[in-house]
Amino acid sequence: MHPLRRKPFASYRHSLWLLTTRDLKVRYSTSVLGYVWSVLDPLVMAGIYWFVFTEVFERSAGFQPYIVFLLTALLPWMWFNGSVSDSTRAFLKDAKLVRSTMIPRTIWVNRIVLSKGIEFIFALPVLALFAVIFGTPPSWEIVFFPLAIVLQAILTAGICLMVAPLVVFFRDLERAVKLILRFLFYATPIIYATTDLPGGVQFWAAFNPLSGIFSLYRAAFFPQQLIWFEVLISALMSIAFLIAGLLVFRASERQVLKEI
Repeated sequence: MHPLRRKPFASYRHSLWLLTTRDLKVRYSTSVLGYVWSVLDPLVMAGIYWFVFTEVFERSAGFQPYIVFLLTALLPWMWFNGSVSDSTRAFLKDAKLVRSTMIPRTIWVNRIVLSKGIEFIFALPVLALFAVIFGTPPSWEIVFFPLAIVLQAILTAGICLMVAPLVVFFRDLERAVKLILRFLFYATPIIYATTDLPGGVQFWAAFNPLSGIFSLYRAAFFPQQLIWFEVLISALMSIAFLIAGLLVFRASERQVLKEI
């Protein structure tokens, strides 16, 4: 079907997919190792934390096997971290295209979330491989894995829709976002479980929207990590962030086009 005859949603979806595949092709075609880089970073991080916590300090954090426990949160974290970080350049990087094309401008943000999400999906075989190596069979709670992906996509898109236009007005926000992400990494149950936290802190940790999402991922191999209170909070906050992101984006879109 000719692009001009497509319905608005179909046209948006088509354009989003074209831009996303373009990003992935450019990213992998200019790299010798290609796909390996999408999994090497979380693998190196997982290896470092595994060595520090199990070999150096010999402390029991999370659940065993610890390397699988780490990867179930590190891989989705890389999706979230990469999307939010790259969204700070969503408009500035392709300023000419953003100004000259008539496609909805949200597509320039959503294409980042989608491309990073596809990289996350491509990295899942690595998680499956480590689960097999360390004898960690999946539980029936793996059926909630798609729900975790949907919730994370909603949350990430909402945050990116707020960050992308605000950085155009406040350039220092780009560095601030990197600092916030660094803090959020340690404030999120990635290298530890929420059950490792003191009782009073566990309640407030649930209001980190990533906590419930990551508990859904981890439940695939560690059923005891599934805490429905955290999941409910994450779902509500993800929807709230998406609504807030759309409102901020629409309110600032015209001014963004003038600034870039």
